[in-house]
Amino acid sequence: MCGIIGYIGPRPVVPVIIEGLRRLEYRGYDSAGIAVAGMEAEPGRLEIRRAPGKLSNLEAVLQSSPLIGTYGIGHTRWATHGRPTEENAHPHRDGSGTLVVVHNGIVENYLALKRELTARGHQFKSETDTEIIAHLIEDELGIRTDQTRAANESAALIDDSSELSNASAGDLAAAVRRAVKRLTGAFAIGVLSAHHPNTLIAARSGPPAVIGIGDGEFFLASDVPGILHHTRDIVFLQDGDLAILTPTGVRFTDFDGTEIQRPPQRITWDPHQAEKGGYKHFMLKEINEQPRAVRDTTLGRVSLDDGTVYLPDLKLSADQLRAATNLTIAACGTSWHAGLAGKYMIERLARLPVDVDYASEYRYRDPIPSALGLLITQSGETADTIAAQAEMIGHNTPTLAICNVVGSAITRKALGVITTNAGPEIGVASTKAFTAQLTALFTLAMYLGQQRGTLSAAQSLHYANELAKIPAKIEDVLRRTDDHIQTLAKSFSTARDFLFLGRGIHYPIALEGALKLKEISYIHAEGYPAGEMKHGPNALIDEELPVVCIATKDDDDPTSVLRYEKTLSNIQEVTARSGRVIAIATEGDHEITNLVEHTIHIPAAPDLLLPILETVPLQLLAYHIAVRRGADVDQPRNLAKSVTVE
Repeated sequence: MCGIIGYIGPRPVVPVIIEGLRRLEYRGYDSAGIAVAGMEAEPGRLEIRRAPGKLSNLEAVLQSSPLIGTYGIGHTRWATHGRPTEENAHPHRDGSGTLVVVHNGIVENYLALKRELTARGHQFKSETDTEIIAHLIEDELGIRTDQTRAANESAALIDDSSELSNASAGDLAAAVRRAVKRLTGAFAIGVLSAHHPNTLIAARSGPPAVIGIGDGEFFLASDVPGILHHTRDIVFLQDGDLAILTPTGVRFTDFDGTEIQRPPQRITWDPHQAEKGGYKHFMLKEINEQPRAVRDTTLGRVSLDDGTVYLPDLKLSADQLRAATNLTIAACGTSWHAGLAGKYMIERLARLPVDVDYASEYRYRDPIPSALGLLITQSGETADTIAAQAEMIGHNTPTLAICNVVGSAITRKALGVITTNAGPEIGVASTKAFTAQLTALFTLAMYLGQQRGTLSAAQSLHYANELAKIPAKIEDVLRRTDDHIQTLAKSFSTARDFLFLGRGIHYPIALEGALKLKEISYIHAEGYPAGEMKHGPNALIDEELPVVCIATKDDDDPTSVLRYEKTLSNIQEVTARSGRVIAIATEGDHEITNLVEHTIHIPAAPDLLLPILETVPLQLLAYHIAVRRGADVDQPRNLAKSVTVE
């Protein structure tokens, strides 16, 4: 979601970085900053400019206080740890003020590192996890200076004193390698030091980072479009790669310091294609962005120390939440499916009754006012959902919103907002926005449970830790199931109809799986509660009907185990009638493999979190079937991304 641009070469650095950041604006951001060095008259000088809001605000700062140099890094940030303020904007400085870091991702162990560094005398200026990286590299370099020198940071001006020069002994790349090996989580970082001139360091573990190879100049970026107008020779960093950029070239090592070869690739994409990051379609890119989308939606909101959830933007007191008697969710399409799953989460964890309405139907049924209203929307501009919100407000119902677009119409009218931080979603068929919505709903359910006293401290900590594992588990699903699902798509792409079955919280995921398939492949697909098969849909089953059954289980949850056993009975109803079953099952479940034609396994997780993982193979199945059928995956017929008319 955030943008990184770095440059080292003969040209003035500021225009290169600003232009690159502007080309990455589609990623979404709410503050921006730049650090520059390489002034000819003052080679050891490092200056920083930052501003909240759009790039135009940073450009205004630069106009009133210009920077001149030949190497530097810039960043556009979407607030996660801390508000979108100047002090929380990147780049972030170390304690000496001579080293800066920009960062995409999350440092999951930043609290432990912060406590350790604070005990050794480090002082922190921001609310971010990124600042910890700068101080950690400082620690590895052995820089020990009086913290009062950081007073100069307010002017973003560092002098090249002999004291600091002597203190900065050590190899910057080696220090970065040692520092990143202490980080847990996901990160793509850029590092610049006033006392290691003409050097930029980049490292990757998770979020993307690319190196551009120009004619006597070199670039760092978080995505290809930021630098494609300068060079088409690109190196895509792999997880565990570190790159050292100097005016004479680029060297690559792993995190242990072993030299590696990363030959550049010649990029032939046009700018529109470049935004796809090399993927064939935006939808596939966005499916693969889900680990980051889920991770970013929880950043700064869920403490891994004690499980406490922080949602300061809800603006409802604990007394109001405890007094609430019910909640009505209104949404459309995929967001409605998220709301159905959210009903199970909120009722289970917060013991608050929840109704879920199609927003397009809500105001036409003379609804009884609820204690609370919740609108779920990717764009925040959906006309039906805006109308439902107006109906709620008209009945004096406080409204909350879960939305992917800050400042959209629905968020402006809502009393409280949870942003999903999925970043721009270009594909019409929602993927990463949906899993981010499920994540936000689970976070909200935890928060309500804590405020209402229905979720214990032990339960909160357990769920917080399990939620933190979900991004890595999504990565595992993507890595291990894609080839298998492509094979399934080859077998089932000619089907005329599909049936998707699920029980409990997994029924909404069956609905979502059916919607994805019909949206982009134009195959008729229907989602159904598995227990309702005997009340009608059994009449449809024959040897030509593919039936996708969600049959996962949480062995630690008796309700989940019972649901699983009932689902197996439903599967046997299908197989007894020669139906072709594709089962979504939990890792290690060999019993179901013997019952069905095809099985897709996903990692184990608590029952309320399994829907996030179940969604991913269903998205891949829809995508690969649509591709085989020659459909326009990103822009399916008759559909639009944001429906702003009723």
